[in-house]
Amino acid sequence: MKLYVYCLVEGAATLDQPPHGVSNAPVRILPIDDFAVLVSELDNDAVPLTRDNALAHDAVVRSVLDRTTPLPFRFGTLVTAQQLRSYISTRKPALETNLALVRDCVEMSVKIIWTVLNDNKRERQPSENEQGAGARFLEERRQKLLGDEQRAAEAAEISGWLRETVSGVVRDERVTVRPSEKLVLAAAYLVERSKIKRFRDKIAEAGTARPKLHFLLSGPWPPYSFANIELEFETRLGVS
Repeated sequence: MKLYVYCLVEGAATLDQPPHGVSNAPVRILPIDDFAVLVSELDNDAVPLTRDNALAHDAVVRSVLDRTTPLPFRFGTLVTAQQLRSYISTRKPALETNLALVRDCVEMSVKIIWTVLNDNKRERQPSENEQGAGARFLEERRQKLLGDEQRAAEAAEISGWLRETVSGVVRDERVTVRPSEKLVLAAAYLVERSKIKRFRDKIAEAGTARPKLHFLLSGPWPPYSFANIELEFETRLGVS
């Protein structure tokens, strides 16, 4: 019998109406040291990554979000009870640090879509009849590099501007910048519950200030991007 683990919370926890877990398994609370872990008992050696299982995993994590901020485990984590107890015992200081970071917070997601620079806006170049194949190739490469550099610079500027915009209302952030893609920036922000409205207002103001950028805001979510916990065992069991 294995335990499928969903999340870890500090102190005691209760489930008023326990949701069904992955593979429709019952969910229970397992107290370990000063923590509580939401788990299901499964006979499987792996959990298939299906839409229903992914939604069930998230539903269990969310079931305690209105009362506390959990540390979610990675989807598909299956362990024995002894492995789980050993993990928590040996990593207790790190778990306490992680819980302190996310305490009273939720994750908010921001994505920014932009219109990539028009590559047609270039200086006039010699026609195909005016230059050889090798020269044309080198010129095309030069123009591409110049365009890549300009997009990278603009993407970095957007990232820095957004960081300054939300400073003071976020506790931590995880930002990915992709200059060559239409989705130029994807960010997860750790926001205190009391500051969620202020954060949303800041993003709305950012959208007004830069109308050429399209902002996608979602959340609140459990702090998946900030949990930073992953069970490490001699035998790794997980997603099939």
